[in-house]
Amino acid sequence: MNYAKETTLTPAETTGWRGDGIGSALRGENPTVLRRLEAGFAVIGDTQFLPGYSVLLVDDPGVQSLTGLPRQHQRRFWEGMDRLGEAVELACRSAGAAFRRVNLEILGNADPYLHAHIWPRYDWEPAELVHRPVWLYPHERWTDQQHALGSRHEALRCAIGTELDRLADDE
Repeated sequence: MNYAKETTLTPAETTGWRGDGIGSALRGENPTVLRRLEAGFAVIGDTQFLPGYSVLLVDDPGVQSLTGLPRQHQRRFWEGMDRLGEAVELACRSAGAAFRRVNLEILGNADPYLHAHIWPRYDWEPAELVHRPVWLYPHERWTDQQHALGSRHEALRCAIGTELDRLADDE
């Protein structure tokens, strides 16, 4: 499951957690899950060309839009998106690296289930892209293995998880 941009998946990627991100999260088999939230799963993106990129996945794969949820569950999804966005912001700001801000998006154009993208933005991004939507980055950024989620992202992954826990404790 490529949480960032639609790509052609290999047969191995259409099975297991990549082919069923929500189901595998519900079964405890999705390695990108940071935390279970009230309205879904906070996951770290499988591409990290903008380190800290995360996604909030709804916990029901049949829900295609925010309006597909009961009103109370909609509020919990918004709250989860806000919490994950704040956790990413705090973790990325602490990590330095010229962190600028976080962008939050619910798009739903490629994947049919409700999900929200949490994009950290940085001063070191190319000048022609830093003020533009992330979706304008070249295709290679999304698919290049040098940007794939890996062990080098573990510290940031842990920091986001720690912030999610801290923010939950503050509620």
